[in-house]
Amino acid sequence: MAAPKTEELGAGETPTMVQGRIDLEKKGNKGDTMSTPGVTPDVELDMKDVELNEMDTEKQPMNASSPLASSPGSLGEKNGAVMVKVTEEKDRDTSSKFTGLSKEELLEVAGTPAWVRTRWALLILFWLGWLGMLAGAIVIIVQAPRCKDLPKQEWWQKGGIYRIQKVEGFQDSASDGVGDLAGLKQRMDYLSSLKVKGLVLGPLHVNPKDNQAGTNLQNVDTNLGTLAEFRDVLQAAKKKSLKIILDLTPNYRGESPWFSQQIYLNYDLQEKMKEAIEFWLKEGVSGIQIGSVEHLNDTQILNIWKNLTEQYAEDHARVLIAVTKKQDAHGIFTLLNETTGVDVLTSDYLMGLAKSGQEDTTRGKAASNMITNYIKAAGDKWAGWSVARPNFGRLDNLGEQFLRLYHMLLYTLPGTPFTDYGDEIGLRDLPGQPATSNVTRMQWDNSANFGFSKGPEQPGSQSTSNATVQLQSGDTGSVLTLFQQLSDLRGKERSLLHGEFSKASSTSPSVFSYLRIWDQNKRFLVVLNFAAQETTVSVSHPHLPPEVTVELSTNPSREEEQLSVQDLKLGPLEGLLLSYIYVA
Repeated sequence: MAAPKTEELGAGETPTMVQGRIDLEKKGNKGDTMSTPGVTPDVELDMKDVELNEMDTEKQPMNASSPLASSPGSLGEKNGAVMVKVTEEKDRDTSSKFTGLSKEELLEVAGTPAWVRTRWALLILFWLGWLGMLAGAIVIIVQAPRCKDLPKQEWWQKGGIYRIQKVEGFQDSASDGVGDLAGLKQRMDYLSSLKVKGLVLGPLHVNPKDNQAGTNLQNVDTNLGTLAEFRDVLQAAKKKSLKIILDLTPNYRGESPWFSQQIYLNYDLQEKMKEAIEFWLKEGVSGIQIGSVEHLNDTQILNIWKNLTEQYAEDHARVLIAVTKKQDAHGIFTLLNETTGVDVLTSDYLMGLAKSGQEDTTRGKAASNMITNYIKAAGDKWAGWSVARPNFGRLDNLGEQFLRLYHMLLYTLPGTPFTDYGDEIGLRDLPGQPATSNVTRMQWDNSANFGFSKGPEQPGSQSTSNATVQLQSGDTGSVLTLFQQLSDLRGKERSLLHGEFSKASSTSPSVFSYLRIWDQNKRFLVVLNFAAQETTVSVSHPHLPPEVTVELSTNPSREEEQLSVQDLKLGPLEGLLLSYIYVA
């Protein structure tokens, strides 16, 4: 029997396709299809079905159960090769992935002597480093200069005091030409802008001239207002963090403040004063001012009044201020020693700098001697500095520049500066207009009566003036702006609050210079030229650096920010507030 014929696979043929071709050939032989140019439509359809079925088979995944997977044909081998390759790549990926040490392996390695020694070495190094840093910090703290403890200060020692002693000249609310308490309350925002700590008001009490029996220290003069309006002023001031000090000089409208030139204070007046002080302290005033204490031949009475102010210091300290009109150094220094019962003594001491006939070229040296002697005489007693309103006109002929110089002087000295209303804008009687009374009216703007009153126009009020609050409030170079800047610095810079006063040497007798130093805080050098001409001066002091920074100048046109303390040029009547940083 002849062996079956073996068919070879054609290009791209599969075994199934070959078997289909053989079957077709057999059918063709039976139906004489070989003599026909093509196959019948039915056969062609069968062939297409075969091919489609074969293609579907190829698309199926190869697996172990597939007939083609084990077939020796080229297709099975190709697909098998692909499967092997993918598997090898997966195996390589798996073998190259690091899974780390197991817990048991880590414990085994961690327990080896080498790792134990390493851990101990690192631990010891850590603690040695920590202890070293701690020791270094302790050394730095021990060797660093220690800050001084801040001395205790009461509110009147932390800034300026603004005096409205003639309330009838400050602001009229009733259009009757007389200032009053209601008008004062209307200006509380402005008073707050001055950055002072307190206001001295009055006297306000009923005082028929030289009439002790008719004087009532507990009643408000009806020309100035009522007790209710005074209470409103207290509340308005409290909202602005301003303290109210009431002047209780008994015979303020008479010839003698104490009803006679030299009075042995009688028991009746003592009792009235004591009762009045207690009354007003209960009303909420923060202090009492007593004028013309030089007429009290027994100043020990001030100790009794001081005890009263201390009894009403539950919420805040109450101040007792004594005022003298003495100007001579000996009389004032004597009062300093006698008035130990008061907190502050103010006087006209600095008016000595404005003596007519005193040479400008030596005025700086005179200021240095006067102020140094006063501070020395005061000792531990708190100083008060002022230029009284009745004598202030004597300064006007020296002009606005001298006024600026005085503001800088008062607000940089150790002690409390006192300023009368109007001094912050350079208020004075208008040129050519005689004073109509002993009351100087405040000038708020250039409207009728300068904004003081809506009543009938007063003589001279038709003129214009640049000494008004309105004009100066918008001017960075005005006296008012300088005053506000000085007052602000005085209340917040520690060297000006607590600092030591130390004179600096200058090469010009017309220049007064001094330092205010407190511990490691910013320090200040004050240089004041009392001459009416330009001066070049060199200033020296062991604490001074070669250059200083300009904080303020009384000359608004000065533009320099850094100045050398050698060959320093000062304009006529110019004052400079200079600062520098503490260097260990």
